[in-house]
Amino acid sequence: QVQLVESGGGLVQPGGSLRLSCAASGFTFSSYGMTWYRQAPRKEREFVAVINSGGGSTNYADSVKGRFTISRDNAKNTVYLQMNSLKPEDTAVYYCKAVPLPYWGQGTQVTVSS
Repeated sequence: QVQLVESGGGLVQPGGSLRLSCAASGFTFSSYGMTWYRQAPRKEREFVAVINSGGGSTNYADSVKGRFTISRDNAKNTVYLQMNSLKPEDTAVYYCKAVPLPYWGQGTQVTVSS
């Protein structure tokens, strides 16, 4: 079955960095685009970034453009989200998802606070 396991979250000060990972299994990872979403308390889940199956094309939400970088390693069935210059408003649970499969992982909590 499809499994998506996010990791790498934690508590970081404003201006800091984190790298999230999402390990995928149960489907042909290299054939699917991958996305990151996030959900802050009392807010809707929102799109953060997407990368195509080959890794050559990416797109970002305006709120993270220039600060976050999505990448993937198809040999490891893993997608990453490098997050720099973190702000308190980036605090959320971060999820990865294969496009267009309807499966979500358990998410990883990112808290940006001094």
